[in-house]
Amino acid sequence: MPRPIVTHRDAISYTIGRMALAGGLTAIVTLTFIFSDLGTDASALVPVGTVAHSSLLIAVGVSTLLSGALSYRSAILMRQLTLTRAELLRISCTDPLTGLLNRRGFDDAAAPLLARAATAGQRVVALMCDIDRFKAINDRYGHDAGDRVLARIGAILRDFAEANGAVIARHGGEEFAGLLVGVSDEEATRYALALCKLCSTDVAGNDVEVPVTMSFGLAAHLPGGDLAALMRRADQALYRAKDLGRNCVVQIDRMEAVAAC
Repeated sequence: MPRPIVTHRDAISYTIGRMALAGGLTAIVTLTFIFSDLGTDASALVPVGTVAHSSLLIAVGVSTLLSGALSYRSAILMRQLTLTRAELLRISCTDPLTGLLNRRGFDDAAAPLLARAATAGQRVVALMCDIDRFKAINDRYGHDAGDRVLARIGAILRDFAEANGAVIARHGGEEFAGLLVGVSDEEATRYALALCKLCSTDVAGNDVEVPVTMSFGLAAHLPGGDLAALMRRADQALYRAKDLGRNCVVQIDRMEAVAAC
């Protein structure tokens, strides 16, 4: 594993080491070319053409080998840097507890998704949901149980997203957000109902089973509207679902069309 470069002194030491290595390789390659082409007798008479030919071969060989070695080294470092940046970006956009996108990741994924859907003439329906009475779960069963509930619900939502091409994220706390592409209001309601039933479950752990339900709000993306406005409308539908007793699905464009799980 390469020695980490942290201080200015580390950088100088690394540079000196690379220079020493390059000088040593140059000396070895040069001597190898000389002895193989001109022999080892220092007093031997050699035609000028032979010397020129050998010097050219030595210069080309040394520069080619050194540039190749340094280029390979640089390519390996660049690859490591690219992978590290990609991993840091993934971590910065992922919720560690559920494995879903976090709010930043959701916003980054939603903007191009809405643009592509608009270009393709596809309908987009937003989904907002949260775990019913989550504070009471934490208060009664403890925060470890609350984390298990979040992880279980996250797994259910992640499996649904992968199976249906949806984008779903942990939006904050016990709240989750999603986007469904190319679906009608009726299809979105059916999807949300299916999720609502899947999330109505008991989460086991530490000799207790925690009963869990979720409420869902849906809103269709309106022409000319932005992501923030869309999610606000879905959030309004979610609050309506809470007011109606929780564990149900509300589509904001059809407030009276309330579906109970």
